[in-house]
Amino acid sequence: MQHLSSAQKQVIQIAIAALLLIGCIAVLMPFTGTLLLATVICVTTAPAHKFILAKCRGRSNLAAALMCLLMVLLLVVPMAILSGSLASGVEMAIAYIRPLLESGLPMHVPKWVSNLPIAGSMIEDYWHALLASREELNELLRQFIAPTRRMALAAVSLFAQGLLQLLLVIFFVFFIFRDADHYADALRTGARKLAGGLGERMLKLADGTVTGVLVGIVGTAAAQSLVAMIGFLIAGVPGIAMLTFATFFFSMVPVVGATLIWLGAALWLYDGGQTGWAIFMILWGMFGISSVDNFVKPILISRTASLPLLLIVVGVFGGVLVFGFIGLFLGPTLLALGQVLIREWLALSEQDEPPSI
Repeated sequence: MQHLSSAQKQVIQIAIAALLLIGCIAVLMPFTGTLLLATVICVTTAPAHKFILAKCRGRSNLAAALMCLLMVLLLVVPMAILSGSLASGVEMAIAYIRPLLESGLPMHVPKWVSNLPIAGSMIEDYWHALLASREELNELLRQFIAPTRRMALAAVSLFAQGLLQLLLVIFFVFFIFRDADHYADALRTGARKLAGGLGERMLKLADGTVTGVLVGIVGTAAAQSLVAMIGFLIAGVPGIAMLTFATFFFSMVPVVGATLIWLGAALWLYDGGQTGWAIFMILWGMFGISSVDNFVKPILISRTASLPLLLIVVGVFGGVLVFGFIGLFLGPTLLALGQVLIREWLALSEQDEPPSI
């Protein structure tokens, strides 16, 4: 048998390495989102892990287990309670609305509806048409209840899926924290070998950006939920714990997230005849809960990078479409990291250009 030349051996080695890399990617592909989020969480909570590790006298297994237990208590337990409450709340809402529609509409349109500019008269005409036709009212009932139930159950399904994803994320977090020193050394060595001092600088930049964005998103949600809890306590809204947890999770959805919670509380107060407290809840939501996002998030995120609202919106919804519930955290973080790294690369490219004569 003729011996292989050095060039042939090199081609075979490259082919084997490429096949091995493709196989590894194929195996890890289903866990890409959870591994990325686990890494982001570990980077963000590294100071807390170092503190617990010091208290555990360097026992990495114990420190990692305590960190995971803390995450279960702060994230998984509230989310499990919220998922169950949403599931029961959907059926309660449908059961409450159905008799109102089936028993028929009031004979007269509310004055505030008929006085609406442009649309008021149209709504009044449609109201009278519904009163005159029972079939049309039943059709409206079917059109309203069925999509509402599907949308609400889809939200419950998303939360249930997110619960399972968070459990898997925490499972990965344990092993990353347990061998954190080895992974950190490997990252620094790889960055240094790939790009020298620039690689280490980009690694530090990525660390700061990931921490800033995640702290900004989660910190803003925590601040909004705290302000919302105070408002619920003042207005006497029941189920304060559940509503506070719901505000925390929904606050991560830009523009309309927390509004769904405090507006629902205001409608409940109005339906119960507490018009004054309903007005208070709306004002508290507009100028208290929702305005927190305009002040707290820029302060937290601007420490590392300026994150435009468009980038947050695209990151949240795109992240949910790609990764499911964990995309709420992962989408904006990845986009912000990409933005910062591209800006840094462009700045370095401009510095490397020769001066014009």
